Amino acid sequence: MPAPLILASASTARANMLRAAGVEIEIVPARVDESELKLSLKSQGADVETAAISLAELKAIQVSRGRPGRLVLGADQMLDCEGVWFDKPEDRAAARTQLLALRDKTHRLTSAAVLARDGQRVWHHAAAARLTMRRFTEGFLEFYLEQAGETVLSAVGAYQLEGLGGQMFRKIDGDFFTILGLPLLPVLDILREQNVLPR
Repeated sequence: MPAPLILASASTARANMLRAAGVEIEIVPARVDESELKLSLKSQGADVETAAISLAELKAIQVSRGRPGRLVLGADQMLDCEGVWFDKPEDRAAARTQLLALRDKTHRLTSAAVLARDGQRVWHHAAAARLTMRRFTEGFLEFYLEQAGETVLSAVGAYQLEGLGGQMFRKIDGDFFTILGLPLLPVLDILREQNVLPR
């Protein structure tokens, strides 16, 4: 029997969250050009919530078209700081630049989830958290980049709150799961409604 849910994401954090919550998943990463869609949405004046939902939907629908009858979960996360959208850094230098831009400021992290079946969206949800970075020193930044290594390249904003990145913050308002990249509790609710999980 195949898993009752397909996760259209290569995110280890999302897979770990779902599995830890008792959700059996099959991972089928979507192949989409996120940067092109983001540029288009930004030029149209879309906000980050709309962008996150649109990207999550694109992934879910793309994978669901090739898996008839299967329930597919797409997800995306957007970081907005003073109107600037941040992506995952391409290298250590980009990670350093991002962290300096976020230092001593409050940014908004929005995570969206979309369920699709047979190429149609059946449900969506987005949630946001507000995170304020402390004014860390250049010395701490170099220490962080050295210790965190390649993990800084896998997260928008170049930090992972569940690890060493937690040391960068002085205030957080929002759901921990949302910050990790998935509004998990609403996802679990809809999976119960879809009889993927017991009620």
